[in-house]
Order: sequence, then C-alpha cells, then structure tokens
Amino acid sequence: MDVHNIARRDFLRLAAAGAAALPLAAQGFPAFAADKPWPGLGDAIVINNLGGISNPNVRLEKFKKQKENGNPVAGMKGLALDPRALDEAVASGTTAINLTLGYVAGPMDPFDYSVAEIAKWNQRIRLHGDHLLKVWSTADILRAKKKGKVGIIMGFQNAAMMGDNVDRVDTFAGLGVKIVQLTYNVRNQLGDGSMEAENRGLTDFGRAVVERLNATNTVVDLSHSGEKTCLDAIAASEHPVCISHTGCRALANLPRNKTDEELRLLADKGGVAGIYFMPFLKENSFPSAMDVVLHIEHAINVCGEDHVGIGTDGGTTGVDDLKAYQEVIDDEIRRRQEAGISAKGEKAGVVPFIPDIQGPGQFQQLADMLYSRGHATDRIEKILGLNFLSYYKRVWGE
Repeated sequence: MDVHNIARRDFLRLAAAGAAALPLAAQGFPAFAADKPWPGLGDAIVINNLGGISNPNVRLEKFKKQKENGNPVAGMKGLALDPRALDEAVASGTTAINLTLGYVAGPMDPFDYSVAEIAKWNQRIRLHGDHLLKVWSTADILRAKKKGKVGIIMGFQNAAMMGDNVDRVDTFAGLGVKIVQLTYNVRNQLGDGSMEAENRGLTDFGRAVVERLNATNTVVDLSHSGEKTCLDAIAASEHPVCISHTGCRALANLPRNKTDEELRLLADKGGVAGIYFMPFLKENSFPSAMDVVLHIEHAINVCGEDHVGIGTDGGTTGVDDLKAYQEVIDDEIRRRQEAGISAKGEKAGVVPFIPDIQGPGQFQQLADMLYSRGHATDRIEKILGLNFLSYYKRVWGE
C-alpha cells in the first residue's frame, strides 16, 4: 500500500456528507429544533468557501467490495458525482462552492496533475450543466442563484504546483483558478504549513507568488498555513486575503485554527474568514453544531460581522451507514498519519464533519441556530454568503 498516494481530497470526498440517516440521539447529540425557523434561506446567497459535491454512499459500497478483494484503497478513490449528490447540493441552498482540485499531496507531478484536474472539472461542469456552472466572476455566482444551480469556484489547497516558476500563477488564472491556498499542513516552497513546528514563515518565492496572485486578481487563501506564514502573507498582500476554512484557536487550541491576531489582521485588511464544520472546533475533536455557532460568534467579536463566513470543508449528502463510514475514516486517518500529512486532532473515532449539522439541511439549521440566539437577518445573510460575495468583488474586480 502506497501511503503517500493519499490525497487530502480523497479524505474529504468521504466527508462530503453527514450522518443524516442516523438519529442524532444515537450519535450522542441532541437534535436542534428551532422555535422560529429563519425564513430567508430561499432568497439568500450561500457561499461555502471550502466544500465539495459527492455521494459518499456510492464510494462506501465500492470500498466494501474492494476490501473483500484485498484492496480497500482503490475503493476510496474517485468522485461520486451522482444525481443524489447534485440534487442535494442544490436542495441545500448552496449558491457557490470553493471546490478543491489539483495537487494537495502525493507522488504525482503537482503541475501536470493540477492541469489535468482542471480539464476534468471543466468536463464535469459541462456534463452536469443542469446543476453546475463554472464561476469566473461574481456575476456568475448571481447567475447560479437565479438559475437554481451551484457555482463551482476552482481553488487549490496547496501551491506546490507553482514549482519555482511564478509565471505559472498566470497560467492557472487563465484556466479559471480563482483561489490559491499557499500551503497545506506541511512545508512547501512558499512557506510553512500549520503542522511545521519551526513556523518559519513566508519564503522569498512565497512573496513573489503572493505578488503575482494580486496582479492576476486571484484570491490568496491562508488556511492550513503556519501562523508566521499567515501573518507574513497578510502583510505582503496588497489585496485582502481570505482564510477559507478555519476555526478560532482561542476556543480550541489546535494548529489548524487561527489566532485572534491572525483573524484581526485579516479583517483589518478587508479579508474574510470562513468557519468550518470540522472536528478541530473542539480540542477533544468531538464538537457539536453549537461549537460552530460559538466559533462564528467569537470570530465576529474579533473581526466584525463583515469579515466572517462559512467554509464547511464538507458536502451536503448524508451517509447512510455511519458504522461502515467510521471504519473507512479510521483507516484513512491512520494512512494520513503514516504519510505525514494529517493534522493534530485527527484520530480514531473522529469523522471529518460534525454529526449534528450535516446533510442538505445544514445551512438552514445554522441559520435557525443563529436566529434563535438573536442574530439579525442581515447578519445571517452576511455570514451565509454576502461577506464572501463582497470580498470576491474586491479581489476579482468583478
């Protein structure tokens, strides 16, 4: 088994769903029932600034069959972009998704692999044009809302594909990549990721890439970055930057979460942070939906309500067999740890989503919870998507 051939994207494709089919009480979580549901989701712009579309149940069945044949890893690969996944993405109210493609980790050539992935997603968007459209500008996001489709924002979660050639930024911008995360969890040629103990910061090449990303009106994403890399990049960037998917380290002291200093500096320069629906929201790695709300509220207190959004790091289709899913994820976490690409907080028993806020109803549930705690409609609309829409306009220029 080649543990280095475990892309983060394969890990998250299994997480592109929740445990909607299992009663929440059976999972140890109380179900949330809003006394007065928030009425605005149908009209809202919902931007998931890091998410996915896939049906994990299809892939789980493949995993089971491959396991019987002695090759479970093969069963984990691929994308289950089936009618259920597409329908539930639309039903969730999602307007647009920053969807990870391209190289994240593994032995493949980062540049060649990333170009091929863009071509594959262009083909998928054409094939499923009744549900999807490619986002080049904020006008496309508004068009997706009007047509009842999901806008696909092409994004990278590792800039390793730039090699040592800053001109590749222009190449990828021309192909429609709108968001580039500088590092993943480990060090690359741009800077240190969140799991690097040395915390060395942005390199000279990293500064050159940031400058070129600004010149091409491409979003600089600092999720997964080490603290010094993040602070250096915010200072180096002429444009506001984003942290597409994170939590607040003041509430859960884990490397994947951002400090108040990082969040405040981000906001001071006009950026937006997306709060994820991930186990890193709690130091014991078992958060509930309320932890999502608490992290959003803390981020608002630090950044202001115009600088906070969502980036769930998951999808909108429910897992039908949670027990089988748990087995797959435990195995996947073990192999990520062996490959040296896992984050602190990933461990056996942990799933890469929050069980009581999953499936196509997750955004309505989040809005209901915020509404029940006294957050006004205009603030909820900002959190769900208007803040990122406004941010994209500032960076993309359209």
